[in-house]
Amino acid sequence: MSFSKRFLTAVVALSALGIAACGDDNGGTTAPVLTPPLGVQATATGLTSIRVQFNGTAGDNSYEIERAEGATGAFAIATTVQAPAAGGPVTYDDTGLKVQTQYRYRVTAVRGSQRSSASGETIASTLAFGAAGRIDVTTDITANTTWTADKVYILKGFIHVANGATLTIEPGTRIEGDFNTLGASLFVLRGAKINAVGRADAPIVFTSSRPAGQRQPGDWGGLIIVGNATLNRTGVEIELEGTNTAAGTTSGTNYKVTYSGGTTDTDNSGELRYVRVEFAGYAPSLNNELNSFTFAAVGSGTKLSYLQSMAGLDDSFEFFGGAVDASYLVSYEAGDDHFDMSEGYRGRLQNVIALQTTQLTPRTGAGAPSSDPQGIENDGCEGAGCQLGRNSTPFTTPLVANFTLVGTGNTATSGSSGGVGMMLRRGVGGWYVNGIVARWARAAVSLRDAETYVRAGSTATPDLATADLAVRNILMVENAATFQAQSGSTVQNALDLAANALEAPAGVTTAATFTAFPATVDASTTASAFDWAPAAGSAAASGGLATFTGRLATVAGGAVSGTAYRGAVNPAGPKWFQGWTTYARN
Repeated sequence: MSFSKRFLTAVVALSALGIAACGDDNGGTTAPVLTPPLGVQATATGLTSIRVQFNGTAGDNSYEIERAEGATGAFAIATTVQAPAAGGPVTYDDTGLKVQTQYRYRVTAVRGSQRSSASGETIASTLAFGAAGRIDVTTDITANTTWTADKVYILKGFIHVANGATLTIEPGTRIEGDFNTLGASLFVLRGAKINAVGRADAPIVFTSSRPAGQRQPGDWGGLIIVGNATLNRTGVEIELEGTNTAAGTTSGTNYKVTYSGGTTDTDNSGELRYVRVEFAGYAPSLNNELNSFTFAAVGSGTKLSYLQSMAGLDDSFEFFGGAVDASYLVSYEAGDDHFDMSEGYRGRLQNVIALQTTQLTPRTGAGAPSSDPQGIENDGCEGAGCQLGRNSTPFTTPLVANFTLVGTGNTATSGSSGGVGMMLRRGVGGWYVNGIVARWARAAVSLRDAETYVRAGSTATPDLATADLAVRNILMVENAATFQAQSGSTVQNALDLAANALEAPAGVTTAATFTAFPATVDASTTASAFDWAPAAGSAAASGGLATFTGRLATVAGGAVSGTAYRGAVNPAGPKWFQGWTTYARN
């Protein structure tokens, strides 16, 4: 190579080195690494909420907050929040979480196209039901009040929600009747409202203050709602059973409560949904009782659904007049009747279950077990204010559709005159359709008297177009008799089985009728032992009245519809009774 060429090559190489050196001398064009937020903390603020807090940095645009459930769950972005322009504290309230559940959080900063690494994890768990403590309730409620699920409320007396006040109860709230205050109860008086709306995974529970294993029927009084609807007892003041053991109207005492004189059948007393009442009932004297649920003159503007009574001293559900509808009702182990309707009640019930396997011993001092517990016991009019006797109007004419009534199967646990699946008496009417009546020790059905039979037209084949009483499309299994005798062994008031699609097949068992029914029910039994859907091949899966006609269709309106099956549960539908109910004898 010539000298000139070697020289030129060297110059080019040196020039390249110089350019590289100049580039190194001008360093700093690479952006600094973005750091994650500092001080990330998470704190439970409620049963279903956690607050996430951290310090933001000036210049950041936003922050991605990630959440993971439990110790090993995968992270996912819960939200993105804007960064404060000058930096400083950032707060995010994460809601709608699961109760008593651990969550992990981490935060990533975003600035333009840059993203930081995630912060270190912080952990918090939502609160448990009742974790915030116990609140004694000793006086009447006279202003709008909310009971929250992080507390347990103790009824230390006869607590009345007064006219004009609304009591709101959050899902999952626990209310205990004080065992040491005999008959402690919650009354929602005329003009007041209760909005107790639970969920299947968080029912509202009214129960005894005693621990599980020691509870008994009658440990406390019950839940009572008084509305402004009409009755068939008029012209006199009607005192609510179980009240008036205390003089005057002192707050928190059992003063007299009346329910007569109502004028508005569409009256609204609020809503109960996913509510359980356990170990309730109070009888200061014979035939003078508070029930698990008492609805006195309650109007149709009130909403009732997904309610359970468990181990009550007296009736599970009692309706004195009024026109409120109810659906998805469960009654396990009543001290008296499971469903009791009287005094001109005209509401509609659909999807109801009653189970009686024993007669539980109540707490001392609360009252005695009933001598005549029945599945349904409905009356027309009886007592003061029945101006036309048992023909007083409005007649008691409920529509009861898709019911399952299962009795003990023996008279030893049925009282001296109980053990009837459907006791219809004292001029009652109504439409009873698409039911299952099983294991009643005395009879499936009793049309007790002539005043009741006349509602059916005094005939074994009532006309749906005109009759005030019809019993249709019912499967009757393992009952001592189909109809109860009125005198000796004579059945005077009966219905034609074929004409009314009433089926009483021989040899069919209760256990074979349902998907799951335990051979033995005792203190160890749990609610999961029962599956009330018709078993595969069961007669209950068919035979229902699918299309309503005549007065039945008119009364049903859009609230109740016919079904091809019989009983409280659609064999092809959801098991609506599972998850929120309980079975416990003590």
